[in-house]
Amino acid sequence: MIDCMPKNVATRKYARRFTPAMILYVVFLWTAVWTFRHHHPTGIVAYVLAILPALPILATIVIVGLYLAEEQDEFQRNILIQSMLWGIGLSMGIMTVWGFLELLVGIPHFDAYLAYPLFWFIVGLTTPLLKRKYR
Repeated sequence: MIDCMPKNVATRKYARRFTPAMILYVVFLWTAVWTFRHHHPTGIVAYVLAILPALPILATIVIVGLYLAEEQDEFQRNILIQSMLWGIGLSMGIMTVWGFLELLVGIPHFDAYLAYPLFWFIVGLTTPLLKRKYR
């Protein structure tokens, strides 16, 4: 039998924290979308439901910070930090260029809630490239 659980203590803690956050994200997102489609809430209920899916996403920011504080392997920590810096820079650059194109040329709107997945997509692309650099 293959053991797929991470051996590193910090990585195991990260997985134990991140998994419930993502489960809550899916549940909260589904609940909010379903409720808006079928019941059209207004007032404070609408605001709470609209914010609800963002809470687990905010939790993942804290979870990643905890991982970085707990990770003892300087190489792994450095790779993640570098990847995140690339993710911040490239996603901000993409969003800025897209915003000017929206404003001045009229291309389709880029929904702000997609900035976070864009950031992690870029982190996911840059991480193996950075690891390859150090082989």
